[in-house]
Amino acid sequence: MPKTRFKCHCAYDGTDFRGWQSQLCGNTIQDFIERRISEIFSEKIRIHGSGRTDAGVHAKAQVFHFDAEWAHSAENLQAALRSGLPAGIQIFKVSVADVGFHARYSAQGKRYAYNIFEGYAPPYKSRYFWSMQRRRLDIEKMNDAAEVLLGEHDFTAFSANRGHEEDNPVKTLRVLKISKKGREIRLLTEGSGYLYKMVRIITGAMVDVGLGKLSKSDIERILEGKKRTNAFQTAPACGLFLEKVFY
Repeated sequence: MPKTRFKCHCAYDGTDFRGWQSQLCGNTIQDFIERRISEIFSEKIRIHGSGRTDAGVHAKAQVFHFDAEWAHSAENLQAALRSGLPAGIQIFKVSVADVGFHARYSAQGKRYAYNIFEGYAPPYKSRYFWSMQRRRLDIEKMNDAAEVLLGEHDFTAFSANRGHEEDNPVKTLRVLKISKKGREIRLLTEGSGYLYKMVRIITGAMVDVGLGKLSKSDIERILEGKKRTNAFQTAPACGLFLEKVFY
């Protein structure tokens, strides 16, 4: 029987995991999914994700693919996958993909959202929000400064160094918008791709703009400098969600 390529969508609460990518500790999203797939097929099968998410980061629609021999429907495979995973990981869609599909290399872009709470987030929300506590943000100034980052730029200044050569630092941001409803603030971004910790670093910069610590001209200067500085903080992982991968 020839192998079939399966495209899978999963969601997870990243709080208790060490991120997406497999590690020796075994406590990652990829590790748990691969163990479950290996149980189903009685062989070691590697999955390929659309990209990494760091420890503590969440996903509403991460995408991965794998190849395997399966004589039943994709729906039956989804049911088998869901039955043996931790409560914090859910497979909500499995479909047959073209043999040329690749979860990472076929992706055309991604959407991320970052949640901020103006004040102290209640316990049932605190693991999904960055609480501002006593600080207040100027949303209008944040959106004005965000316009600087729209379009195609070298985003080296808004990325973290992994200790080795990164991929192409030139990315295109199509959307970067901050909205507020009640005490909840949402930073939404869509782009062609993102560098390591890029969304969290941009969020940290926008928060400092909202607090009056940075100006729009500061963001322009930092972007043009193409060098990561300590001028602003990196937002914590807890508020970040991978919302969608575009194909």
